[in-house]
Amino acid sequence: MSEVSGGVILGKALKSLGVEVVFYLIGGPLEEMMWECSRQGIRLVDVRHEQAAAMMAHAYSRTTGKVGVCVTGPAPACINMATGVAVAFDDCAPVVAISGSATMDSRGKGAFEETNQVELMRPITKRAWEVLSPERIPDFIGMAFRHATGNKPGPVYLDLPADVLYGKVDEDRVRLPSLPKDIGRTMGDAKLVKEAMAILQRSERPIVIAGSGALWADAGPELQEFIEYTQIPVFTTPLARGLIPDDHSLCFPYARSFAWKEADTVLLIGSRTNFIIQHLLPPRFSKDLKVIMVNIDVEEIGHNRDADVGIVGDAKAVLRQFVEQMKAGFDSSFAKSWAKQVGQINSEKGEQALPQLSTDSKPIHPLRLCKEVRDFLPRDAILAVDGHMILNFARQSIPTYFPRHRLNPGPSGCMGVGIPFGIGAKLAKPDKQVLVLTGDGAFGMNGMEMDTAIRHGIQIIVVVSTNGSWAGMPSKWPSGYKLGLTRYDKVVEALGGAGYYVEEPDEIRPALDAALASGKPALVNVITAPVWATTQIFASYRASAI
Repeated sequence: MSEVSGGVILGKALKSLGVEVVFYLIGGPLEEMMWECSRQGIRLVDVRHEQAAAMMAHAYSRTTGKVGVCVTGPAPACINMATGVAVAFDDCAPVVAISGSATMDSRGKGAFEETNQVELMRPITKRAWEVLSPERIPDFIGMAFRHATGNKPGPVYLDLPADVLYGKVDEDRVRLPSLPKDIGRTMGDAKLVKEAMAILQRSERPIVIAGSGALWADAGPELQEFIEYTQIPVFTTPLARGLIPDDHSLCFPYARSFAWKEADTVLLIGSRTNFIIQHLLPPRFSKDLKVIMVNIDVEEIGHNRDADVGIVGDAKAVLRQFVEQMKAGFDSSFAKSWAKQVGQINSEKGEQALPQLSTDSKPIHPLRLCKEVRDFLPRDAILAVDGHMILNFARQSIPTYFPRHRLNPGPSGCMGVGIPFGIGAKLAKPDKQVLVLTGDGAFGMNGMEMDTAIRHGIQIIVVVSTNGSWAGMPSKWPSGYKLGLTRYDKVVEALGGAGYYVEEPDEIRPALDAALASGKPALVNVITAPVWATTQIFASYRASAI
């Protein structure tokens, strides 16, 4: 039998696990792996910065529900990738990150690009392993995929020394990994499910908050059936947007602050009690709030706030149990009147935002830009939002109707994710329109990934809200705030894409239409008002945002 190298084994192992795309920046000692991936029909997308490779893999994963794969060279390349891996860790996204490293016999000698990459990655991954022999590569790749997707998802890191990648073994000693075709879902304790339903039945102002655990469990249909049966208002965290269509009659994005503060019971499904939901603590929520937590991760039950009922289980499976309990007898009349009250607040708050959404003021109000983007996007478009000010304005003003069709920085707050997210999402769903809405500060962090999109023919539309300053801060700051009104559209044109410059509100939609019609990766550069010019409406949006 012929001998094969560790790099070839790695490429074959990825193919055997169904990998379709690898995001990478070329570097030794991974050349043979890249050649093998290409021979196996895996698409290779080379980036301009390693953090973008991890972010693209993250977006690919969130959009498809599959594991995203990113690969880099050693030392600084791995360190660069760490930012994207950390974002995936905070977002609980299943990503497998792989780096080459210095040879094992050179460790401790001060070798070229010698860095303790495993220890670097350990705090920001579910698992971080070094592979010590070529024939063990398939075992570790299989373990990486299982750990990335198992229980609470998250990234896994594999470190591959150069001598392992270049080392050779007999091919008949190599056993390629595979994943089980179907894995059963963990159901909740039946007694606790009944207790939870009894609390909901006694409550007067219940709400449901669904998080990314419900997204990864594909629990949207069960969640919708549950809320429609009970008539309980529902809210989603940013990572779970679209699980319930934003225009559903029980979705109230403008009434979030009111509903959370007035609720007497919350059913928290697949969501951590982090700052995104203000830890479920006063003053955001009542001190007397009854709390029902459903989470696949037992460590999340009771975190930051005690749970009256804590159910460990898969969100989809537990929601099915809830629905069965509802059908056994549940009076939804109490929730209908409460939902009507929340709906009234939602309508009033929505009406208050209309003047800003339609204003012709100059520089262009960020909400007017959001409105134009909203009206331009088809219902099934994928939207990636990046930045600070524009992200806050976009939260309520641009709806999402399908799960996995909304991407943003998540709890890490990492800026620069927008363009890599857009590229990863477009590769995941090439038949969907993908738009990135970003601030000018965030654009500068990974703006050169437009070159990646252009070289690989990945048509995304990037809309930059350009206010010339970090977070739109006022010029009274002594330093560190000013960016300038840069012609980012010209930068993209120089790279070979399509660029459009907008100063007038009524020019936004024609520019968007032209960007789509161009057939190229395109950027629309829109000059917008800074935050200090929109203080009142920005403050109200920020207060009610998650």
